Amino acid sequence: MHRAAVSEVFLTGWQRTGADDFTVSAQWPRSHSFYRTSRTRYDPLLLCETVRQAPALLMHAAYLVPFGHQMIWTRFRFTADPRALRIERRPAELQLYVTCSRMRRIRGVPAAVTMEFQVMRGSEPLGSAVTSFTCHSPAVYRRMRGERGDAARVFGEVSEPAPPLPPGEVGRLIPEDVVLSPSVPAGRPGGWTLRVDTSHPVLFDHPVDHVPGMLLLEAVRQATHALGSRSDMGMPIVMDVEFHRYVEFDSPCTITAEPQPSRAADSRRTVCIKGVQGEATAFTARAEVRGGH
Repeated sequence: MHRAAVSEVFLTGWQRTGADDFTVSAQWPRSHSFYRTSRTRYDPLLLCETVRQAPALLMHAAYLVPFGHQMIWTRFRFTADPRALRIERRPAELQLYVTCSRMRRIRGVPAAVTMEFQVMRGSEPLGSAVTSFTCHSPAVYRRMRGERGDAARVFGEVSEPAPPLPPGEVGRLIPEDVVLSPSVPAGRPGGWTLRVDTSHPVLFDHPVDHVPGMLLLEAVRQATHALGSRSDMGMPIVMDVEFHRYVEFDSPCTITAEPQPSRAADSRRTVCIKGVQGEATAFTARAEVRGGH
């Protein structure tokens, strides 16, 4: 699952149900140090992290991809049903029904895969997800990344994080969990700088050579909060993110967000988010937010 801390692993088992079909079981704790934005409902990004762990499990265990291969997102989409995210008196037990498709192999090893997920909580649909990713051997990854691929060196040279936005503006409780900094020049509406704190125990569970995808998903979520007033905050129930290039540690990444037109009576709002580093677009996203908890 590419996690150092056992407590951050949410998958509990798997079985093959077809040539490229699987059932993966997972358990969510009633509370989490980072993926927690409400006392009564699970954080939808906990679903994202759970789905993120499944490709590593299945690629290694089911498709025998050697350890050391790098799996890189190209797209991630999820939908969540807020009614199924309620926190109860026992940990949530989930079943992830996974189908692998559009698989490209190199010398028998998967090199590009799309995984589709239907997530159930007992008999209740909780959400769905689609993730597309590429898979690279250590030698190929070194050629792709060059000097930037030395995770230990790159990770050790990351600068101190910039000051965070006030936690309340992005739906967070403590400054350490904020991944957006004020824009330069200050006060630009809908624009911020990505804040990267490599000491964060969840977002940076182990050294990596580029900004991880889960931090970018968190930036998308926080940008939707920062764009609206506090009373307009809600939970993301749909997120569709395309990753165009790596977000590097050594230069600023600008995050912009633009609300899309919606009907006044609609409790949902849609926001388009973009991350730009240098002159290049690193990722684009569309998030649908449901007001209130």
